[in-house]
Amino acid sequence: MTDAGPGSQLSDRVREFVLEGFAPRLGQVRATFPTHPLWRRLNELGTQLWLDSGDIDDVGVCWTREFAALTTNNTLLNQQVQKGLYDDLIVEASRLLDDFTLSPQQRKLELAFILNARHGLKLVETFDAFVSVEEHTDLADDLPAALAYARRYYEICPQRFYVKIPLSPAGVLATRRCTAEGIAVNHTLGFSARQNYLIARVGRPAFVNVFLGRLNSFVAQNKLGDGTYVGEKATLASQAHLKGLREQMGIATRQIGASFRDGRQVRDLAGLDVMTIPPKVAGEFLQLVEGTDPQQLQDCTARRYDPPLAEGVDEHATGLHTLWDVDERLVKCLHALESEDVDAFTGGDLTAFLARHGCGDIFPDWTRQQRHSSATEGKIPRLENWRDLLQEGAIGLDSLMNLAGWNAFNADQVAMDNRVQDVLQHAAQ
Repeated sequence: MTDAGPGSQLSDRVREFVLEGFAPRLGQVRATFPTHPLWRRLNELGTQLWLDSGDIDDVGVCWTREFAALTTNNTLLNQQVQKGLYDDLIVEASRLLDDFTLSPQQRKLELAFILNARHGLKLVETFDAFVSVEEHTDLADDLPAALAYARRYYEICPQRFYVKIPLSPAGVLATRRCTAEGIAVNHTLGFSARQNYLIARVGRPAFVNVFLGRLNSFVAQNKLGDGTYVGEKATLASQAHLKGLREQMGIATRQIGASFRDGRQVRDLAGLDVMTIPPKVAGEFLQLVEGTDPQQLQDCTARRYDPPLAEGVDEHATGLHTLWDVDERLVKCLHALESEDVDAFTGGDLTAFLARHGCGDIFPDWTRQQRHSSATEGKIPRLENWRDLLQEGAIGLDSLMNLAGWNAFNADQVAMDNRVQDVLQHAAQ
């Protein structure tokens, strides 16, 4: 089995292969794009604008110089791979890997890494953008491998790549080590203020997320309310706690609002640290505020959004409180953690520490059946299947949404991996 870590022969060859033909003009292309006063106003309010897409055609329709970055993930890259855009690259990459003794698992990870890196570089080159590139879902619980691949992404494009690492115990620890080495991490699959508070305290990434649209969908689909302002409330609560950490502890982690579903959310979250907006939603926002004086857009981060819930809905019984509350128990737990040798922790060590301090519902010990049930449900959990665990406090709604999110990403990762194998089998015939 071949060493795939940074500095290995395999890593060096893959890096050379991925960078072949890459000729960006960093800092020189942005001024060639159009500008827009409404996007400029959001920048003035302190919001960094990203587009949530890896589709070059879709991005090109709405990209202006006010946008700073693009974010891709397993789902978005899979969409590009399924179009056949990278079939030739897959075959070429496979031939390169033939020079090394790789297990099937290693080969799968290398091919996915090559696809992510090459697509990320294409976006950097085309839009002069920062780009978030995501690790393979198989690495979510593998601390050494997650760290190794993060280092390799950084070696390929340290000027413009943010490495996306998903929320898991091993992921938080990998993020901690990446940050110490100067690798910018976009810590993804967060759903709550308390998750992001924990990530920021322990991992100190450049960015954390709240997938706000999925939170609204959970409430609407489970008939807990009309689904408005749930994700917005969680996102602003998270940003408020991060602001406190900046002022009190010098932790520079910034809040990303992700999973935007309509243009109203862009308006109502003006002033948020970062918005990653699907191109369709970006268009809806411009239509919504068309003709508006840009100065009418105001910082909304101090607003209190109270989601309208159905009569009789108990925030604690349904776990909704875990989306926006950061209780004293977690704060004390993380204070205690600072006296530990966290850099020597495994993911299991972190999980056990949280459980001992009464915070085990953040990283539950999911059974195989629970993981299967979540994967069957899709992105949005069915409350009736989890109500008892939520009422008992055995799991948090945020941790349940994290599990569902990981399963959804993993399904798309598997679809992409299968597409890669189909391409290689066809080429071998």
